[in-house]
Amino acid sequence: MESLDAVFDEMAAATDRLLWNEIPELSAREKALLCLTADVCQQTLGLPFAQHVRMAADSGVSADDLRELLRFVAYDSGYPAALSALARLAELEREHDLPGPTGRGHEVNADGTGSPLPAAMRQAVAALDEPFSRYMDLQSRMRGGMRLLSVRERAFVTMTVDVLYQTLEESFRAHLTRALGAGATPEEARAVVRFSARFGMTKAWRAMHVLDTLLAELTATSA
Repeated sequence: MESLDAVFDEMAAATDRLLWNEIPELSAREKALLCLTADVCQQTLGLPFAQHVRMAADSGVSADDLRELLRFVAYDSGYPAALSALARLAELEREHDLPGPTGRGHEVNADGTGSPLPAAMRQAVAALDEPFSRYMDLQSRMRGGMRLLSVRERAFVTMTVDVLYQTLEESFRAHLTRALGAGATPEEARAVVRFSARFGMTKAWRAMHVLDTLLAELTATSA
């Protein structure tokens, strides 16, 4: 591809070398998923999204995995943003002759009841606004059967969303707790926030402060 700006290319290459080489706690697959999550949330669906789709394919992320990611992140990015990414993904698959989806998915359970969210969280949200709590129940229930992305991967995705949107209170705590419950170490959780600096350094800086506080609280609680 023809360079758009040689100096920018040099800066971007140095940034990528550092983040890829100095964050061994995350796999290549996880890094690709987090890059795509940022693309959806920030709607960078041009060249960056195309590069990250190819990166994901090279890291063993299937077309079905990519669609599950977009279904999953729609919870936080909003359905219009995820739909734009889905349309762009299909376009890239046609343009570059990439393998398409096989149709693997999960049971949506839109007509069910309840939610996989913790009871205390559901009660707190219901006390805040009952109709909103029903919306949250629906969104979480519709994703409850996802299996193509691991719990760890989904937790890291939602932590990245929190950094990007600076939702560093209830949701960040819940997603960090979920990551740790899935077996992630504190250093791996820290690596997720560090990697998110690629999408906005000052946001990651603020999130790192919050992460330190939360890890200290969670460690004290479990001691």
